[in-house]
Amino acid sequence: MSFARVRALVVVGVLAVAAVVFVVVALVRDTQGDAVTGGGCPDGSVMANVTLPDDPEQVTVKVFNGTDTAGLADSVTNEFKNRRFKAQKPAENKKKFDGVAVMRYGPEAVGSAWLLRAYFLNQADVQYDAKRKGAIVDIVVGSDFQQLATTTEVNQSLVELGEPELPVGACVAPKKDT
Repeated sequence: MSFARVRALVVVGVLAVAAVVFVVVALVRDTQGDAVTGGGCPDGSVMANVTLPDDPEQVTVKVFNGTDTAGLADSVTNEFKNRRFKAQKPAENKKKFDGVAVMRYGPEAVGSAWLLRAYFLNQADVQYDAKRKGAIVDIVVGSDFQQLATTTEVNQSLVELGEPELPVGACVAPKKDT
């Protein structure tokens, strides 16, 4: 065996050992390992479902009329039903509202509320309540409301909104296997 061949084998062997050491050190010092398992949440954090629903049938809404217009909540509820959302019986809101809409939701409905924002072209006021239970999104329709967005407008609005954002003080809930 020639000296050049021995030298080449030694260099390749040193490089292989260095690569193995580098990989082991990278795995041991990995600081993002807890991010996947959800172990990085501080104590007292609320687990929020930020998964954007694939199908409107996964979203439940309850519409409240925040105007003096009779039957507005019924009309909007029917619009949501026609778009395949689950809708509870509409109701009157105690206070009148001058804006487009107010959306009230809790940690279990963050992704659903994000989708519904697109139906109001991101003009609805959002009110997140960390203590609220259930996946229902309450919508108070105000006097500035005209109509729900079309499918094309909803898709464009979803692109502008991007991925659902995690509310302050919440952690991402583990995804449920379907």
